[in-house]
Amino acid sequence: MSPSLLLLLSFGGAMSLKICSFNIQSFGENKISKPLVLDIILESITRCDLMLVMEIKDAKETAFPQLMTHLNRYKGRRTEYGYVISKRLGRKSYKEQYAFIYRQKLLSVKSIYQYPDIQAGDVDAFAREPFVVWFRSPTTEIKDFVIIPIHTSPDAAVKEIDELYDVYQDVAQQWQSKNFIIMGDFNAACGYVPKKDWRNIRLRTSASFLWITGDDLDTSVKESTKCAYDRVVLHGEKLICAIRPESVEVYNFKQAFGLTEQQALSVSDHFPLCITVNAAGGSGRLFN
Repeated sequence: MSPSLLLLLSFGGAMSLKICSFNIQSFGENKISKPLVLDIILESITRCDLMLVMEIKDAKETAFPQLMTHLNRYKGRRTEYGYVISKRLGRKSYKEQYAFIYRQKLLSVKSIYQYPDIQAGDVDAFAREPFVVWFRSPTTEIKDFVIIPIHTSPDAAVKEIDELYDVYQDVAQQWQSKNFIIMGDFNAACGYVPKKDWRNIRLRTSASFLWITGDDLDTSVKESTKCAYDRVVLHGEKLICAIRPESVEVYNFKQAFGLTEQQALSVSDHFPLCITVNAAGGSGRLFN
């Protein structure tokens, strides 16, 4: 028996959980076909136990299954990743998909829910309505949580971030979980959300939601910008207690791989954003 497994068993199987989001700009077959780009994407995913992938733009819907095949063979690892993916979402001909990739030994999917975006008097509020997933997490302080993902339309960021409050209320009526993570590319910075508009965003003004990522966070790859586009918002007392603010991490793959700005931008214009949920009993991670 390996030392890592012995250590795991001695802690009763308790493990923390790294949850990440990544807007892989215009993800499709073109990025799968580039070895360096693919390697950086795979490395970004394998650093996490659960990864929300956004901006999947592939009309043939073949690129993401290819990514999963590469992922489950990456560097000869034995980790088995599962996934759930939304239908193609968007207005008119422009469509994107959300997907969640997760380590099957640590997580399972309890339920999925495609937000219908048909609220009376406010139909079609979202360019890409949230694809909501309820996860079971037996190794952490909280045993289940719901993730509401979002990739806002930049020109409608204020409205869409505010509308996430309605999404939360709708999902809370559907499911019994009290633990909610709202995460993704909010476009919540650099002119898309003026400071004066924050007071009109219910997700921000309600004291029951914790914005664990600050306004000074930089998730932009471009050296000329410093923008907190990507955010994580928490709801639920037990969940908030189970995620330490210092666990917030922006994975700078440009620096990690020694890339030029142009090389990094060939991967995405966003860096992945991560948080960590405490292990049951506060034990922490035992291995990667």
